[in-house]
Amino acid sequence: MKALLIWPILPNSFWSYQQTLDLAGLRSTNPPLGLITVAAMLPSDWEIRFADRNVRPETEPDWAWCDLVILSAMIVQKEDFRALIQKGVASGKKVAVGGPFPTSVPEFALQAGAHYLILDEGECTVPMFLEALERGEERGIFRSAEKPDVTQTPVPRYDLLDLDAYYAITVQFSRGCPFQCEFCDIINLYGRKPRTKTPEQMLREFEVLYQMGWRRYVFVVDDNFIGNKRNAKVFLRALIPWMEERNYPFILLTEASLNLAEDDEMIELLVRAGFTTIFMGIETPDTDSLMAANKEQNNRQSLMESCHKIVRAGLQIMSGFIIGFDGERAGAGERIQEFVEATGIPQAHLSLLQALHNTAMWKRLKQEGRLMEGIGTHFTSQKSLMNFVPARPIEEIVGEYISAFWNLYEPLPYLKRTFRHFTIMEGRRPKPTRRLTGRELRFVLAICWRQGVVRSTRFRFWWQLLAIALGKPGVFYDYFVTLGMGEHFFKLRHEVREELRAQL
Repeated sequence: MKALLIWPILPNSFWSYQQTLDLAGLRSTNPPLGLITVAAMLPSDWEIRFADRNVRPETEPDWAWCDLVILSAMIVQKEDFRALIQKGVASGKKVAVGGPFPTSVPEFALQAGAHYLILDEGECTVPMFLEALERGEERGIFRSAEKPDVTQTPVPRYDLLDLDAYYAITVQFSRGCPFQCEFCDIINLYGRKPRTKTPEQMLREFEVLYQMGWRRYVFVVDDNFIGNKRNAKVFLRALIPWMEERNYPFILLTEASLNLAEDDEMIELLVRAGFTTIFMGIETPDTDSLMAANKEQNNRQSLMESCHKIVRAGLQIMSGFIIGFDGERAGAGERIQEFVEATGIPQAHLSLLQALHNTAMWKRLKQEGRLMEGIGTHFTSQKSLMNFVPARPIEEIVGEYISAFWNLYEPLPYLKRTFRHFTIMEGRRPKPTRRLTGRELRFVLAICWRQGVVRSTRFRFWWQLLAIALGKPGVFYDYFVTLGMGEHFFKLRHEVREELRAQL
């Protein structure tokens, strides 16, 4: 079998970092970990070609060559995903699809014409698909309620990637989350019992990347790295000597719940292992909204104190915030701004609340008759209106959202906030010795020109840069990268304001 694996285009959003990638000479933030993991599950006698359309598109000769097209997608990629399915069908190719979006909304792929739906987790359903092909079946939907043992998951096909195109390479340690946030679809996709790989398995994946020459960011893309705390600590204790022996070749990022602040040992292990940044779903500083969304774990301790504790230990926080919860009082956008300024969190990923398919929130709103149904009403990016009738007037909610987004990514406040965030770090990070590459040097010069010469931030930029270099040299690299990330948001805020106003 000749199989063409394609990853659709990601439209500009919080996670695309397009403006920053352009300055850095990169093409995409992360590769599609799910798709290259599926590639490792396919028969060894298959011929495989891989195309990440965010890096470089597949060619017409690729389409002519293949027997089968395999696509994966997230909700944000739905438009290009549909176009690729339709092109495959029109070209007379068999089209197989999988990933989180078709798993959540299989009717979308069916209506577009896909022949095979390989849903849920591939360890269970890829073998079903392969058996159906052997039997000569022309179509099929393959599902499994069983949650696979991820200790049997193969090493992803990193060899298919153009490593020079990416900001960070992705690995996965665990699947699933123990919490039950009403708006989140992770427990629908992966369950509430976190399943983890073994430390030996993870170190094999890290070694593959190391031997391939990768020396930048590695994003451990678990939805909650500390969902299984015991196993996470076992892995970290094995990772620390591996990183030490190789002089910390990777800068590590991951996602974790805010209850990380309750576990001093976990924080220490993360820092010692080389983790520098944690993405956390803070959602809102309003305790009533957190309770209504069933995110009780964020109410156990002071949100502000938890954030300060994690940052002081040496971990940068990226955070998710949401506007539009039921019971939310007017002024939610201003309260989020105040919280972000007080914690100094540079990158606050702000979104309007969306009802994701088959979540507890989706089901409740559907029962209440508030859901705007239809396949085209799913979340696409931070530039999408809510897909349900909110409790407050939508003009009020969207107005607060636009204002908060705009103010948070005003260049001067962003620089000031980033400086405060890094200056309160007290924990001792490992200090790898590495030289800047030519590409990184060009990125440094581009940011110095934009923020240190062209923008009105110029005096603040140079003063802060000198203060960090002299006072906090251990965080200088991450500080500078975070300044560079700001370039994406400075531009994105214009798109968010214009597109949402047009939709209203």
